[in-house]
Amino acid sequence: QVQLVESGGGLVQPGGSLTLSCAVSGDIFSINDMGWYRQAPGKERELVAGITRSGTPKYPESVKGRFTISRDKAKNTVYLQIKSLKPEDTAVYYCNALTQGVPGALDYWGQGTQVTVSS
Repeated sequence: QVQLVESGGGLVQPGGSLTLSCAVSGDIFSINDMGWYRQAPGKERELVAGITRSGTPKYPESVKGRFTISRDKAKNTVYLQIKSLKPEDTAVYYCNALTQGVPGALDYWGQGTQVTVSS
């Protein structure tokens, strides 16, 4: 069992910055990869950042240069730093963990945190 709790969302102006946090608890040793996803109204959920068990970050081309994923191992927390926010970044942001499971890999999700970019 893995539990994920996101925090840090809110209302920001275009061009501003925001840092989201994902607190991880439970069987953290079973986690292979983690990531941040977002879902805007009327759109499919999309990956915006990932990080491997070894700590290697990965980003889709659409957000590279503005989004940074990192972790604090001692605090069991994964962060998503967003800079130069745009109105199209408005979405619910979800933390995700991919673990080994039976019969196969299992996905765990947080409840999400709302990010709204508006002037």
